Amino acid sequence: MADTTTLSAARPSLSSPSPLSGLSPVSPLADAACRLAAATRTSGGAIRLAELPFLTQLNVRLDAKGAAADAIRLALDLPLPLAPNTVVHAGELVALWLGPDEWLLVGPPGGERDLESRIREAAGDEPVSVIDVSAQRTTLLVTGPRARDLLAHGCPLDLHSRAFGPGRCAQTTLGRTQVVLVARDEARAGFWVLVRSSFAGYLTDWLLDAGTEYMG
Repeated sequence: MADTTTLSAARPSLSSPSPLSGLSPVSPLADAACRLAAATRTSGGAIRLAELPFLTQLNVRLDAKGAAADAIRLALDLPLPLAPNTVVHAGELVALWLGPDEWLLVGPPGGERDLESRIREAAGDEPVSVIDVSAQRTTLLVTGPRARDLLAHGCPLDLHSRAFGPGRCAQTTLGRTQVVLVARDEARAGFWVLVRSSFAGYLTDWLLDAGTEYMG
């Protein structure tokens, strides 16, 4: 007969904290931070590359003409953009148009639970889908005088400022990787490139290779 006393003593308590609890999250591009900084430095500021990790990202779907849209606008002080491929921001929150009934809300790290709660509370019984996709993507910041030229090496969109100026966004490809590209509307703010975490390393390598011509 097995010694159940020994087995019970060896079995961890269900109430014991996880051995992973208390560990700090590691961003998808943590190992690339030095290379991104070096590219910025050696380009003399012509391009500036950095990761913006752990941004809050919520995918929201609802009827743009329904009561929920108005209620959420009032609750967040942020109107959901209705024009295709446009961006609206209020304070630290940014709303990206992804489709006629779909938006991506982006905010500072760690705010996903509070933001989702505010959206659901505002919508009440109205039909709305809110999905936390913060862990799905990371964000690359691409700025500098040659940022558009760098992105144009691998993006099929016309990135001239007349066609893709500040306050525009698009779901597109960059270096054969699916991304959400955002032209920031603050002065000299450059671009956000939202990429799936599993492809972030590849896209970083592509950006660094494509940017070689700007590096001294």
